[in-house]
Amino acid sequence: QFLYFIGHRMVSLKLQARLASDILNCGRGRVWLDPNEAQEISNANSRKSIRKLIKDGFIIRKPEKVHSRARWRKMKEAKGMGRHTGIGRRQGTREARLPSKEIWMRRLRILRRVLRKYREEKKIDSHLYRSLYKKAKGNVFRNKHNLLEHIHKMKDEKRKEKQLADQLAAKKAKDTLSREKARKTELKRRQKESEEAQKAVVAARKAQLAAKKAPAPAAKKSVASPKVAAPDRKST
Repeated sequence: QFLYFIGHRMVSLKLQARLASDILNCGRGRVWLDPNEAQEISNANSRKSIRKLIKDGFIIRKPEKVHSRARWRKMKEAKGMGRHTGIGRRQGTREARLPSKEIWMRRLRILRRVLRKYREEKKIDSHLYRSLYKKAKGNVFRNKHNLLEHIHKMKDEKRKEKQLADQLAAKKAKDTLSREKARKTELKRRQKESEEAQKAVVAARKAQLAAKKAPAPAAKKSVASPKVAAPDRKST
């Protein structure tokens, strides 16, 4: 590969190619030696002289060969639109081309990723996370959208239950306050009645004592009316 003719004599430039590849930081295949300057290149046996030849342009580093992916991108775009995927293009069974296990793994990983995200963001608690995790493993959810709908539905139900519990607690507290108020009112009424009854009893006792202490009134003597003699019937 690195054999050149100088006049009628063949010269090997392997040493120069090796040094140049080391200096240019590439393989020997990408080192280009100017065949018209083979005599001068053959005289270079040090790195310093090789660098000078590189600077002069007698030794250059070949550019990388371009492996274009334009055709691949074009085909990929067409396949994304559904072209070139007919029955005649398919090789292997449906299970071999895309195994059902692979589909299951992809779906389950998506669902578990959503559950982890919601748990970390405190959108669901650990109990709900564990329940949904087991349901996802049991093939309850078809896709991510179905799982999110189920989560929102459960959260709404939980919110409604909490609202009902709060309403019941508020009603219970209100009833307790009203009963307490009624009980206090009844106690006040009874206390007032008992005080009035005690006052009446005290007044009655005072009246009795006053009646006992007062002197008894003197009894009046009755005056007998004179008897009138009945007329004699015979004299008449």
